[in-house]
Amino acid sequence: MWSWLHSFASAPIFFRRIQYLLPALSVLLLPILAYGLIGGLYLAPADYQQGDAFRIIYVHVPSAFLSMSLYMLLATLSFIGLVWHIKLCFMLAKSTAMVGAWLTFLALVTGAIWGKPMWGTWWIWDARLTSELLLLFLYMGYLALHNALPDKQKADKISSVLALIGVVNIPIIHYSVVWWNTLHQGATMTRLDRPAIEASMRDPLLAMIVAFFLLAGIMILLNTRNEILRREKKAAWVKQWLMSKASCKRG
Repeated sequence: MWSWLHSFASAPIFFRRIQYLLPALSVLLLPILAYGLIGGLYLAPADYQQGDAFRIIYVHVPSAFLSMSLYMLLATLSFIGLVWHIKLCFMLAKSTAMVGAWLTFLALVTGAIWGKPMWGTWWIWDARLTSELLLLFLYMGYLALHNALPDKQKADKISSVLALIGVVNIPIIHYSVVWWNTLHQGATMTRLDRPAIEASMRDPLLAMIVAFFLLAGIMILLNTRNEILRREKKAAWVKQWLMSKASCKRG
């Protein structure tokens, strides 16, 4: 059991497993994404207050949820990499940060689009919005610091420390609507009594959250595959893999 788990720390083994994971995740993603889009954009009824403007939640909520979830994954991978010196964790962390930054940007943009008709303004220095913007800066800071240092081992360690420091922002984002007076609405899906959203609206939203998780997983694996090839380009197994790919194309 432990040897099987330990094998995931090997870049060549993980690289080969990515080739099987990507098609499986893609096949799983398509029906879930189709259900979420059709159910959310066409089948769900219009909101009694917001009308059809509410439908942006099927992009905004998953991207905002993933922005925080991926940062926690980034911090976890950084911690494991620092403690156990697993190079693959640093590669996965960098790939996670790239995807997380884009999803955070998407959450901010869709939130601004939603905020304009609801609040009458594109942006306000609200606690939730400000802390989400800070999350984008943390992602960008991690990537900028990592790319600025030519020594990849040093870059991995220093950027990982920054990722761990930034974890303090995650509970601030999550509880900002509870701790401060804010224009942003409170939780609807995670209420302990019952979700404050009708089932025909909720189910497609849950499907979209799952679809975004799968899509993020695919993007992280693709980025990690490229990162492995960049870092291991002088390894014998990479040269053999490239030769096999070239022979397949000729054949």
